[in-house]
Amino acid sequence: MKWAAMLRGINLGKRQLKSAELKAVVEGMGFTEVKTILASGNVVFEASDATPEALEQGLHVALEKATGLKSDVYVRNRADLEALVAANPFPKEAEERPSFLVVTFHRTPPDQAAIDRLLEGYDGPERMVIVGRELFTDFPDGQGRSNLIPAMQKAKLSHANTGRNWNTVLKLLAALS
Repeated sequence: MKWAAMLRGINLGKRQLKSAELKAVVEGMGFTEVKTILASGNVVFEASDATPEALEQGLHVALEKATGLKSDVYVRNRADLEALVAANPFPKEAEERPSFLVVTFHRTPPDQAAIDRLLEGYDGPERMVIVGRELFTDFPDGQGRSNLIPAMQKAKLSHANTGRNWNTVLKLLAALS
């Protein structure tokens, strides 16, 4: 089965990892058809007889051993990403400004009550919708100018996660085809 792996916080600040290094780590684990996507910690590969949890843990350990980087890893297969794309609560926004729509990948569904509490006192233009274990966030003015991200960090509402904009989600899905 083909998988897409997304590493958290890669190529941000001092957490640098070249695509060739990431590819070598994944190939070193015995996986095949390895291809990196963009330069932000995305890789697709073929792995048989593995659970998502085993892949995430194995990639995390192998990455730390080979490079010294500790990074949470989130894996999804083609069916996962197809379902995610089909369930997009912001199709118009995805069409008109895909780089401003962010999907945050989680291991378990985000806490809806915590998000509701955050948005209760927040008056920005952003909108957030949980779909399964992922969180879709529409940033109409972009992430760089958003006050939502600092508010989310202050509220500490989410456990570990990693985000990808809609363009990247579609590239990952295409790479799994």
